[in-house]
Amino acid sequence: MKRAFNRFAIALLVACATTATNKYGLVVVPNYDAYARIAHRDPDKRLVDVERVVPNVRIDVRYATTNNFMHATLYPIAKVFLRAPAARSLAEVQRDLAREGLGLKVFDGYRPYSVTEKMWEPIKNEDFVANAAKGSRHNRGAAVDLTLIDLKTGDELAMPTPYDDFTSNARQDFNDLPANVIANRAKLRDAMTKHGFEPLPSEWWHFDYKGWQRFELMNVDLRDLETHHD
Repeated sequence: MKRAFNRFAIALLVACATTATNKYGLVVVPNYDAYARIAHRDPDKRLVDVERVVPNVRIDVRYATTNNFMHATLYPIAKVFLRAPAARSLAEVQRDLAREGLGLKVFDGYRPYSVTEKMWEPIKNEDFVANAAKGSRHNRGAAVDLTLIDLKTGDELAMPTPYDDFTSNARQDFNDLPANVIANRAKLRDAMTKHGFEPLPSEWWHFDYKGWQRFELMNVDLRDLETHHD
């Protein structure tokens, strides 16, 4: 009986650590230890380093610099993490593109919830920034921002706008563009949707991984993920 009670007490403590709600009533995993318990129970919920999984991927994490729409350094390190199945699917995208001499440059993946709170305040436009009252699919480790590159030169292919352009020109259905730009956007979209990613209508660079709803919102520090990574 005592042993059973202890198991119940431990389970209750774990639940409390991962289900406390914030001021918006959202459940947000608060730290690395709480995340690690979840990932231990379900390996698909592990956050993995994209550079370790996706062959020859390039990263350009603007939020680890001041070269972003906030003009502030929002991430302490330039790392991209995704949930394990999303990262594996991204590796398949890269392999397909490599046959054409193309590859991926990734701008962002998992984003701590506290960063979404900072981004929401000055913009408050859900077409381009996630509402802090709802959380972002980036906070779930189930969204990725990226573009296409030439594998030999590393140069980005021409796209409708720069990354994080908050205009209607960034929409997937904006077509007042040169034919090669429309073709490049379509190539990226087709490559991603083939492997289980869904495009965001308002941003040509943003894709959500299928089944993103099953992944928790998180506020785990990127440095803790890097320190404890396998």
